Amino acid sequence: MVNFAVVGMGFIAKKHIQAIEDADGANLIAVCDTNPDRLAEYEGKVNTYTDLEQMLKEQEGLDVVNICTPSGLHEPLASLVASYGKHIVVEKPMALKDDDSEKIMEAAAKNGVKLSVVHPNRFRPAIRKLREQMDAGKFGKFSHANATVRWNRGQEYYDQAPWRGTKKFDGGVLMNQAIHNLDLLLWFMGPVKSVQAMATTRFRKIETEDLAVSVVEFESGALGVIEAATTIYPKNLEESLAIFGETGSAKISGRNANFIETWDFEGETDEDRESAMKEIEADPFGKPGHQWIIEDMAAAVKEDRDPIVTGLDGHAPIQLINAILESAETGKKVFLSKPAVTK
Repeated sequence: MVNFAVVGMGFIAKKHIQAIEDADGANLIAVCDTNPDRLAEYEGKVNTYTDLEQMLKEQEGLDVVNICTPSGLHEPLASLVASYGKHIVVEKPMALKDDDSEKIMEAAAKNGVKLSVVHPNRFRPAIRKLREQMDAGKFGKFSHANATVRWNRGQEYYDQAPWRGTKKFDGGVLMNQAIHNLDLLLWFMGPVKSVQAMATTRFRKIETEDLAVSVVEFESGALGVIEAATTIYPKNLEESLAIFGETGSAKISGRNANFIETWDFEGETDEDRESAMKEIEADPFGKPGHQWIIEDMAAAVKEDRDPIVTGLDGHAPIQLINAILESAETGKKVFLSKPAVTK
């Protein structure tokens, strides 16, 4: 068994703990939070700590630390975990700034530890099937893509904790809600060359944006449109990813991008399309994405390989989001640089 600990016992930690409990080859042995009240329900079940470094020093047999704290704290905690030779699973976003995500990658590489970032949407059945089509060359040359998140997050959501909606610890709709969709966009379309964007705070009393629209140019020459909003009334409307190529068009949609809406590929019949749609409708959610991430990290440790979702994968949407925000602030097109860390 690969032994895990979870740091930061807020809402998302419960998903991690459930995933560890359900995952093959994984075992939860410790939890950590600076607030002892959050540790009470785990007393007597696993070891509990209020100090991360104490846990790293004292906890025997610890292999992997899952970081579930507010996003602005990810870098110093991940770098500390790496310095003790422990592998890292870090919640999205990996960090809020490009420099911080690169520091995490550098710390992991320097200390020879594995690093995985929680982008679980890659494992949704519809997304996996779409990836199969792309890997088989069914799209041909890409034309363009659309990534859309039209959701609702009311003021009460941001008022749950003082760090929500702040630039230092949380980020806005792009970093919090749309980042999974942007991860998928980049996973399919490849690196971005430039962005031109607008962003604003329309309704919520927060420091960060609740609405952003941008046009991107991929290094391949394909184009893309990104729309992200938490201003939709009265509830989540849709999350979708549409990809268009010279020999294929597809759109995955629904409130959480779980269903096939469009599925047209050269050489495939109406029966092929209906079969694909029925397959996904029969099981639109599949195994939980967090469980995929945990099982993959456990296997990566045992097999001494890289996780499926790497640090570079986690860095890419952060770099894109910061370029979007820079373009929105300056009114200029922003060109993305190559990440300094290559492994």
